[in-house]
Amino acid sequence: MTFRVGQGYDVHQLREGLPMWLCGVQVPSAVGFVAHSDGDVAIHALCDALLGALALGDIGHLFPDTSDEFAGIDSKILLRRVMALVREKGWELVNADITIALQAPKIAFLVPAMRECLAGVCGVSPDAVSVKATTTERLGFVGRGEGCEVWAIVMIGAK
Repeated sequence: MTFRVGQGYDVHQLREGLPMWLCGVQVPSAVGFVAHSDGDVAIHALCDALLGALALGDIGHLFPDTSDEFAGIDSKILLRRVMALVREKGWELVNADITIALQAPKIAFLVPAMRECLAGVCGVSPDAVSVKATTTERLGFVGRGEGCEVWAIVMIGAK
């Protein structure tokens, strides 16, 4: 079997009165992400990691924020499209490891639901998807509650 690794990173600003979606799960919060889509920064990083593993660019290229087609779109739809492209090229997701840096709200209690959601969208077992939540100990823009950043790493395989 042949393997490839991809890394993705995304960041979104927080603003009051917007919904917060992470890994396809709505997070109870007074703040949410400023974005053209639903703002699911974790799914965006995961898409970029998958696309990066195959040198296919990034989600901004594939789903531009200048297109009305993607305005307010559920990021799970974007992930399904990326997974279809990955499979069309003859590859499968082996595993994904996602780290979410968010000062508040606390999201660790949602991690099992996040893993289940991503696994379902990607068509893999939940034990192939790791989601970790951390803070930045009040340092930087994340620590000041201005935004969220996410790193994703994937391994894909082809026979």
